[in-house]
Amino acid sequence: MKAARIHSFGGPEVIVIEDVPRPIPASGELLVRVVATGVGPWDALIRDGKSKVSPQPPLTLGSDLSGIVEELGPGIAGFSRGDEIYGVTNPRFCGANAEYAIASAGMVGSKPHRLSHVEAASVPVVAVTAWQMLSDYGQAKPNQTVLILGAAGNVGAYAVQLAARARLHVIAVAGLHDTDYVRILGSEAVWDYKTDRFEKTLNPVDLVLDTVGGDTPNRALPLIRSGGVMVSVVSEPTAKRPDVRSVFFYVEVTTERLNTIAALLDRGEVAPQVGTVLPLEDVRTAHKMLAGAPHGRGKIVLDIGK
Repeated sequence: MKAARIHSFGGPEVIVIEDVPRPIPASGELLVRVVATGVGPWDALIRDGKSKVSPQPPLTLGSDLSGIVEELGPGIAGFSRGDEIYGVTNPRFCGANAEYAIASAGMVGSKPHRLSHVEAASVPVVAVTAWQMLSDYGQAKPNQTVLILGAAGNVGAYAVQLAARARLHVIAVAGLHDTDYVRILGSEAVWDYKTDRFEKTLNPVDLVLDTVGGDTPNRALPLIRSGGVMVSVVSEPTAKRPDVRSVFFYVEVTTERLNTIAALLDRGEVAPQVGTVLPLEDVRTAHKMLAGAPHGRGKIVLDIGK
């Protein structure tokens, strides 16, 4: 089978497409025939050797996938051969950019029926991250006000949709060219992160979701009502308030969360955000896009086809 692999850390040039043996699932694992697989910023961190969760090379890149269960390892319940599934491979976030991949059974769920495999492969990490930010850590409640930093990004776009669906008042910070986009997703107000000093004019908010890091969350901190929450998936907040709960976390993709999100997608309550779609052979191009090369708004996906 073909796989996108690295044998040393470095830039996109270290990625090679190789023929490797088809893996064999162990206890608690599934062998998945991959139809589509995502490419995200964490893949670049793994490629560069900057990830805290990935093993040393040689390794196959990629975590997000959508495909068909080919074989079951011992002790598997709830899945059958031929099932269409989506999710991630394992806690090390590697192995998905290939024609076949091993996935931990507890980190995949049933593919949303309304979605193609390409659409489904764009969902898992970013949608579950947004879900955890808003629900698990933000503990958002209807009619609260949430300020979303980086609202037009892959995580931010799901956060906007999920917050609007939960009947929160959504305020977005995004680029000027993304204003219409985040309004369509559900934002009631949009501020340009380059020119607007939102911290000087906005009314207090209950919750801030940070997907950008840098100085922006520090600017937003004074806006949070006493007893509110700052949730970041970028870094530990450098500024803190004793009356505001600050949370930084790494995403935990589970079958339960994936199935919850699949139900929302199947009901049309949230929509996938697919960007540029490329064949597996163009994985280097995908990684160049992560580094800033032009690409479509949304998640980059490799279409394995077959």
